[in-house]
Amino acid sequence: MKEISSSEFEKEVLAGGKVVLDFYSTECPPCEAVAPKFEGLATLYGKEVKFLKMFRQQNKPLAESLGVRSSPTLLFFDNGVQSPVSLSGGIKRSDIIRQLDHMLPQERVQEIKKEIKPTVSEFDVLILGAGPGGLTAGLYLCQSKVNTVLVDIALPGGQVSTTHEVSNYPGFIDPQPGYMLSHNMSEQTKQCGTIYKVAVDVTKVDLEKKEVVIDEFETIKAKKIIIATGTSPNLMGIPGEKEMKGKGISYCATCDAKYYGDKEVVVIGGGNSAVEEADFISRFASKITMVHQFDALTANKQAQEKLLANPKINVLFSHEPRSFIREGDKLITEVENLKTKSLTKLSGDGVFVFIGMKPNIDLFRDKLELDNWGYIKTNEDMQTSMPGIYAVGDVISKKYRQITTAVADGTIAAIAIAKELN
Repeated sequence: MKEISSSEFEKEVLAGGKVVLDFYSTECPPCEAVAPKFEGLATLYGKEVKFLKMFRQQNKPLAESLGVRSSPTLLFFDNGVQSPVSLSGGIKRSDIIRQLDHMLPQERVQEIKKEIKPTVSEFDVLILGAGPGGLTAGLYLCQSKVNTVLVDIALPGGQVSTTHEVSNYPGFIDPQPGYMLSHNMSEQTKQCGTIYKVAVDVTKVDLEKKEVVIDEFETIKAKKIIIATGTSPNLMGIPGEKEMKGKGISYCATCDAKYYGDKEVVVIGGGNSAVEEADFISRFASKITMVHQFDALTANKQAQEKLLANPKINVLFSHEPRSFIREGDKLITEVENLKTKSLTKLSGDGVFVFIGMKPNIDLFRDKLELDNWGYIKTNEDMQTSMPGIYAVGDVISKKYRQITTAVADGTIAAIAIAKELN
């Protein structure tokens, strides 16, 4: 693997045959996450594909001319022709492999696959999930000199990293951008010494053996496991939702609100998340129609008062969405009046859905005792029904799900485990 500059681009890339080029930056956690994957795949595919790196900040004009706007970004070239597919952000090993495989004959791909050797690593504690609960557990464990690894299918931070503003986290007088709060948590835990394996594919979780397989080839063994997998947005399951997801329907205002400047959007929901995120979206959109199934909003009173005073926002009470249809450049939300049963079509440019969350437990749903809503039951030490398995954060059964309660859960689990191991 070689690092190049803009002056070498034509020779090394355009005239270099099959090439994958990594535009990276310094002080970039996603870049740090992709680096070992990139280097590891270079040893497998290096005879067929040239692996190159370029420092984006020092080669910005070239990067921008190639459509690179963030770090890391991987570009793929075949005999000077750039692939329309690029990878950026929390890049998974499987995503890189998929693109590399497209560049090679199938028989050669099969030969390379045979060269992949399974690996095994061992730790005292394995944390599944890098949100506030998992990060806090990792911090306390590494400070207790407990050998800990943190595994996540995405980048560290959890849902906090997609929250536009956090105003109630102790220690900060001014509201904090969610991404910065989660970044600081992550950096603190990383600098302490916790090992990170993030933006990976979790292939298998065996709670009995306390083993987790990532990226199909690496088995991680531990004495204890902390489940901190959090929650995911609920889906409505109505016609058009699946087809329009990411194509007009979004579940993250921080991620996508900026794309709706001076446009009209529909917001589904009426709880705290829906009300707070609608207020944020109103910084960009010209008009917002909220669709709520009840006669009144269920968010806290202060948030309600702020929203109802916002001239950009209109609330449609006692209505539920029934389908989504694309008509030209407009996304039509068909809603039903729950009292009259009549249907109405709302025309807009996009839809944001905030109707609650569900626990991420698919890989071990049948192994642990759950409450009536599918959340993991724990005792006061965050122990689950299975020996040596703990759970923290939004994935557990509890009354309140906040950043502060997740941090508390992680603290409790880590202290309990450290005392037991020592």
